[in-house]
Amino acid sequence: MNGKSLIGVICILIGGLLALKFLSINLGAIFSFLLPIILIACGFIGLKNGQKVIGSIFLVIGFVMLLGKLGGFMTLIFSIALIGAGIFFITKKSRHH
Repeated sequence: MNGKSLIGVICILIGGLLALKFLSINLGAIFSFLLPIILIACGFIGLKNGQKVIGSIFLVIGFVMLLGKLGGFMTLIFSIALIGAGIFFITKKSRHH
């Protein structure tokens, strides 16, 4: 890709993002999940290509960022698991030998 093509692609991206903002379409939530996933993918690629240190760093940073974003979802999963465990213990018949 030559310099003019790169500048053209950048102009198209910036223009598209400005148009989406004008139309009140917010992509912030998508980008906030996309960056950690990109870091995790780069970490896996780094590990695959023998770059253990940088690959591990990218993986750790990506997973920490993703856990921060999924905190509410993880809380929901944990609460459902606790409810299931409670129902299991209440309905479980005790064994008497």
